[in-house]
Amino acid sequence: MSDVKQPAIILVRPQLGENIGKAARAMLNFGLTDMRLVAPRDGWPNPAAGPSASGADVVLENAKVFESVEDAVADLSHVYASTVRDRDMPKPVVTPREAAAQMHKMIAGGEAPGILFGPERSGLTNDDVVLADAVLTVPVNPGFGSLNLAQAVILTAYEFHSQADSTPAYQPAHPEGIAPKEDLIGLMEHLEGELDKRGFFRSEGRRAPMRRTLRNVLQNAGFSKQEIFTLRGVVKSLARRPRDED
Repeated sequence: MSDVKQPAIILVRPQLGENIGKAARAMLNFGLTDMRLVAPRDGWPNPAAGPSASGADVVLENAKVFESVEDAVADLSHVYASTVRDRDMPKPVVTPREAAAQMHKMIAGGEAPGILFGPERSGLTNDDVVLADAVLTVPVNPGFGSLNLAQAVILTAYEFHSQADSTPAYQPAHPEGIAPKEDLIGLMEHLEGELDKRGFFRSEGRRAPMRRTLRNVLQNAGFSKQEIFTLRGVVKSLARRPRDED
């Protein structure tokens, strides 16, 4: 069984070193390091790639160079061609999310997938696409579907990474949780008691609605236990007689 853990990112005839560097940065952002370059226009290594990679040097240093797409995909079992153009070819079309799910299954089964990305100006040719098992198309604005090379790479890399990422979709403001109602009610009663002493509830007819308004303010804040403890201290401090009145 193959020990492949990630898809190969294959840049076909890339034109600018800066774009190769940006693609490397996009890859490493999401843990991908298998970069393959097919006939880069300005040769390789390219001094313009390093600064654009912004520290993703491990990707550039280990990048493999091939003369043809055939050579670059020779060891792969399944290849996706990233393109937004309609192709007159009987191939399935998948989104980056679906491709990511498929690639995780392939890798778990010992297969080695890869994704082709075409040159910045013209994209993949039909001769490139014919070597792919499926077409990968990003669902973008139909009125403006232009993606640069790094954008296309980062979208697919992100989807692959997110399939196995355990980061919670939502993280509460208070990891320790919201304070129990007992503590919240204690704060309410403490505040109301001190306000009553200061004559805040002057109108008996307005006492009940004003009290409910204050309680709603405190209730809706979602205080933690520590925050309630701090606020109790604030109320207690404000209720003390100022020193110059002693």
